[in-house]
Amino acid sequence: MSSVQNLLNTSYINMTTDHVTDVYSIETESYKYPWSEKIFIDCVNNNYLCRVLLVDDQIIGYIISSIVQDECHIMNLCIKVDFRKFGYARHVLNELHTEIKVLGCKMVFLECRPSNEAALKLYNSEGYNEIGIRKNYYPTEKGHEDALMLVKNVD
Repeated sequence: MSSVQNLLNTSYINMTTDHVTDVYSIETESYKYPWSEKIFIDCVNNNYLCRVLLVDDQIIGYIISSIVQDECHIMNLCIKVDFRKFGYARHVLNELHTEIKVLGCKMVFLECRPSNEAALKLYNSEGYNEIGIRKNYYPTEKGHEDALMLVKNVD
């Protein structure tokens, strides 16, 4: 099945607290140092831009962003392991770009682990550029890993 066919049965919708259990399950399956359920609930309750991606009514991914004035900051983007490499992360990213343009955002920022080659490949292909490094940003088994700071102009 092609990526285009995969995307036909998708819905990109507002995340609610009812979605947090499924989102948290994807988070813990995907990361050694996951966000807590409370963080997701706080994001939803504090009006962060929280969206889930459904395929045939099953949550397979999510994105959490904050918007301050005309800037968006992606804080978490994740696709369920079995659904990776089918274009879903790119789809979520493009949905966000469309949405934030309507909201008047001009720039979108994010941090990414240098070791996350798949994510960096996606962000680079979508026009994100490295603008700096946050030292010791991500926890690891041996201490901390730096984060690459990336930005894209969506204006």
